[in-house]
Order: sequence, then structure tokens, then C-alpha cells
Amino acid sequence: MNRPFTSLVVVMMITAVVPATAEQDDAALWDHYGGGQHGMQYSSLSQISRDNVADLEEVWRFRTGELGEGHREPFAFQANPILVEGRLYFPTGSAIVFALDPATGKEIWRHDPEIDRTKPHAEIANRGVTSWIDPEVDSGARCRHRIFVGTLDARLIALDGATGEPCKDFGDGGQIWLNQDVRAEEGSWVNYTITSPPVIVDDVVIIGSAIGDNRAVESELGIVRGIDARTGAERWRWDPIPRNADEPAYASWQSDEAARNGSANAWAPLSADDELGLVYVPTSSASPDFYGGERKGDNPYANSVVALKAASGEVAWYQQLIHHDVWDYDLSAQPTLVQLAHDGKTIPAVLQGTKTGFIFSFNRATGEPVFEIEERAVPQSGVAGEHLSRTQPFPVAPPSIARHDVVTEDDAWGLIYFDTRSCRKKIARLKSEGLFTPPSIEGTLQLPGYAGGINWGGLAFEPDKQLVVVFSMDVPMEVALIPRDELQLAYDSGEFDGFEFASMSGTPYAMRRTMLSSPLGMPCTAPPWGWLTAIDMRNGTISWKRSVGSVQDLAPAIVPNLELGVGGLGGPIITAGGVVFMAATQDNYLRAFDLNDGETLWEGRLPAGGQATPMTYYLEEIGKQYVVIAAGGHARLGTTAGDYVIAYALPD
Repeated sequence: MNRPFTSLVVVMMITAVVPATAEQDDAALWDHYGGGQHGMQYSSLSQISRDNVADLEEVWRFRTGELGEGHREPFAFQANPILVEGRLYFPTGSAIVFALDPATGKEIWRHDPEIDRTKPHAEIANRGVTSWIDPEVDSGARCRHRIFVGTLDARLIALDGATGEPCKDFGDGGQIWLNQDVRAEEGSWVNYTITSPPVIVDDVVIIGSAIGDNRAVESELGIVRGIDARTGAERWRWDPIPRNADEPAYASWQSDEAARNGSANAWAPLSADDELGLVYVPTSSASPDFYGGERKGDNPYANSVVALKAASGEVAWYQQLIHHDVWDYDLSAQPTLVQLAHDGKTIPAVLQGTKTGFIFSFNRATGEPVFEIEERAVPQSGVAGEHLSRTQPFPVAPPSIARHDVVTEDDAWGLIYFDTRSCRKKIARLKSEGLFTPPSIEGTLQLPGYAGGINWGGLAFEPDKQLVVVFSMDVPMEVALIPRDELQLAYDSGEFDGFEFASMSGTPYAMRRTMLSSPLGMPCTAPPWGWLTAIDMRNGTISWKRSVGSVQDLAPAIVPNLELGVGGLGGPIITAGGVVFMAATQDNYLRAFDLNDGETLWEGRLPAGGQATPMTYYLEEIGKQYVVIAAGGHARLGTTAGDYVIAYALPD
């Protein structure tokens, strides 16, 4: 089928041999998205190891029924399940929450929030749920254990972890609406959604939002909220665009523009440090993404990692990683909280991956960079009315894992001559000046593209070896600005079939964008397009880098199953057994890699695309470690749709 590219014996649980830290205390549990609220995507389990992972076999599969009557398009299944109190929890894209028996995959309960599944939304995703156990409630009491889930229609729902019934004392019968007082107009529910799980510090639920890109300057407010976990009452809200002079960042904005602009929201997963009482927020671009003439200056706190005080929402510190974003370079990855060995010291650090392929590192208490950051000059060939930043932040280490080079006609690639010739013509008419080439009217070749680099799959961190493992992409994109009076003509011309158009109201320009691809639907630059990279964070050097993924489920049937390295969405996890597990890529496989050198140790064929991050857990009563992946595909990537949750383990 041709799909577009864009489109064991009982053992004891063993922990890694490292100094005891808060990160490691619960590293075997996987009780939060990303393995824990620190987002390390690491497990101290080692029953499945590099020596026996080749024997892994499927032990159960569960189907959600999500693809039944009335399912939404474009469909995606991005959930990272969690295990709490003997139940495996996860949501579907329409926030139907399931609790399964982790040993058998049998359903214990489900809760359907009954969103209108036929209506479109700017984003169709739900990456996980969040668990909270109330320390003030007796064991066995109703809603002592709560499961929180956000929905596409902007609700936050609290469910009893044991039964799935709504917690009636939370908000209005178990739910609150998050689209209130965020400048959401009637019908704007399609563009104001919740796609990532909240974090919880003490009894405060902290949650962001996803906002549809590029519609207008005056989009919805990208606020982050602190919600009382028991009552649903709002305790605080923080707006990433400073609206008054009391905010330190306000001086960097023009007052009228700060009043109008929206977004800069946190749609990616957040992280939290309970001991410091801080929540780490990765923010996106102020609106709209590809033209900033109506938001002069660097636009702090947009495109920043921001440490908020969980009790009050006050800014403890922030670091902006993209100045005046006009590339849709949101901070899309969850901040990763680690104990970082550096210059003979152990530093409580936060690592932030970016769409540009960089990994920035900061002291998570103070915000001071661990590896120095330099401001370097970047291209200045913007359109009339634009106000580009003359420099951008670059960490001195690690190096970027994404391509930043100028692309010329000589770089055109195709499976056959016709493909190559078509790509050569496309590249010839586009502007390419390397990283941070601004959008243009003639069209700009963007590499890394607006999908990354590093996306929401985030970083996995192994604490003993101090290794980060990350999936990244080198997929070229085409972006062009359209003078407003030419928008309808361009849209009706038929010349830009397959492009996404956006109005960017309130600016002189509209926008069109797409992946730069050949007639066969493959990227116009040479593979690999998908990489798995290990980085030694002690010195900021690359330990190994390998392409990952084949064209088996992407190219026409006549094309050989080439291991070219393909794009995807989702992230890796690392276990103490020395194994990296990842699906993510646009072929339908879950793979296991050797942490030491990146060699493939095992592949499991999936019935649908695995555009999710796997998880792992251990059942002591059975003596078995499991690896679980949501396999449901991603319509915008062109991968196979499905509704599967699949568990693997070693044979008895």
C-alpha cells in the first residue's frame, strides 16, 4: 500500500547502581506519563535485558473500539499508559479512559466523557492521564485515588481510580470547563483543547492547553492553571504573555501588542519537582507562528522553559530558547529532570529538547545554564514588516542532532529519476540560508521542519551512564507567506494541493505549508530522515547515532523494504537491562536497541502505527516484566490506524 511519508524465572527488581536520588526512588513504577513526574522515560527494571530481549513475545492485546462509528479524523493514538494500585490506565484520542488488568489486558472499567466525536478539532490527541492519591482520605474511600484526564472539548475530569465513576465533589459533578475566561469565542472549542496530562504537586493540579495555530494574532490565551485536586477550584493562573507592568517580562513587549496577542501556550507535557515545589512549563510561540510583525521584540515567555512555583503560579525563573519565533519552533518536548554529573559536581538539572535538535541544560533550582549558551547571528532576510531577532541561543554542547545546513538543488533526492528531477525544481525556487531562515513570499525551505528535530516524544535519560537517548527528524518543510489580497487566488489556483493554508488574521500575510516531498510522497532531501541518538551528558558529546525505520509501510509496493530511516512521532524509553525501546517511526514496529551502541536487538511487528511512547512495569506476584505500547497510528503521518494496546514479555 502506498501511504504518504507525512503523511522469565521470578527475579528481584534491580535498580541501577547510582547514588540514591528522588528520581530513582520510584523508577520501577511508571506511575506517571514519562515514567514519573520528572519525565526521565527510564525504568530501573532489568528482567528484560540486552541478553534476552530477542525472546520477547506478545502476551496480550486489548482493543479500545475507538475506530467504531463516529470516530474522529484525523485520528491519533498517542497514550503513554501508567500503572497505579494494580491497574493500567490510559486514554484514547477522545479521552475515553480505560483501566485494565496489567497481567491479562482485560478491561476493569471504562469512562467515556462523550465528547462529540464527529466534530473536528485543531489537534486530535490525548497523551495520558494523571494519578493522585489523597493523603487525607482513608484507604478504600471513594475517590481517594483519582485519575485526571483532559479532553478535546476543554474539560478536566476527575475519576475514581477504582471504579471509573466521576468524583462528584470535583467541580460540577466531576468535571470543570477550562475554556472559560481564555478569550474563547463561540465555536472556538475546535481550537482550544487539552492534549497532554497535567502534573500534580501536593494537592494542586497544573495543566496547560493546546491552541490551534496560525489563525490570528488574537488567539485564545495560553494560560497555565493550578487547580485544587479535591474541589476543582482554580487557585491560580499564569499567562505566558505578560499583560501588565508588574511582570518582569512586560518591558520586552509593546503594551498594545501584549494586550492583543494570544497563545504561547504549553501543549506539551509538563514536569514537576515536588521537593522544590516547582513545575516546569515548555511554552510555544505567540500567535501566529510564522509572522511576528504584530509582536515586536523577543516575546518572552514564549518559546521558553519556565519554572513556576506550584503553590502560587509565580515565575521562579525562565530561559527563552527561541527569540521571536517565526518557524513554529514550539518547545514541544517534556522537560526532563535529572541528576546531572558535570565538572565533578552533581547538579539537579532540567534538560529541554527542541525542534531545532538542541538539548539545553539548566540548574532546575536556579535556571543557570549547565552547558554555556551563546547568542549567535542568524539570517535576517525577513519580509516587510517583520522584526527578526538578530541572534538566537545556541548551547555550546551537546551539538545539534538535526541538520542545519543550506539546501541546494544538488541536495535533491528521489527514489527514481522522475522524483529527483521534481525535487530539484522545487528546491531551486525556495530560499534556504540554513537554520533560522525566515519565512518568505517565494517560499522557504525549513530544515529542521516545524515538526522537528525533537518533538513531543522527548528525551530518555539513563542515570548511571548519564546518557540521553532521543528520536529526531530531518524532514524538510516548505513554508510561504501569502500577501493577504492574494490568498483566495492562491487557494483556488490548484497549484498548492496538499498544502495547509492558514489565515493569520490581523497580519498582512496568510500562510501555506507542507512537507517538501516528491511525487512518490518521499522527502526531497536524502535519507536518513529519522534518527536515534545517544548523547553523553557528562561532556555533551554524541556516543552513537543511527538511522531508524524502513519504508515498508510508506512507499509503493514495488519499492524494496529499505531501511532508510524514517520520520515519526513518539519517544524512546530506557531500562536498567541496557535496552532502549521505541516505536514512533512510520513503519509499524516496536523495536529494542542496545543502549551501548544502538544495535537493533529485537523487532515486534505492530498491527497499526506505534506513534506513542512505550512503558514498562513489573508484576511481583507473577514475576514478570512487561513492555506496553499503544498502536493506533497517526492520520497526519499516514500511518496505519488502529485501536490496540499490546503487551510483551519474556516466555515463562
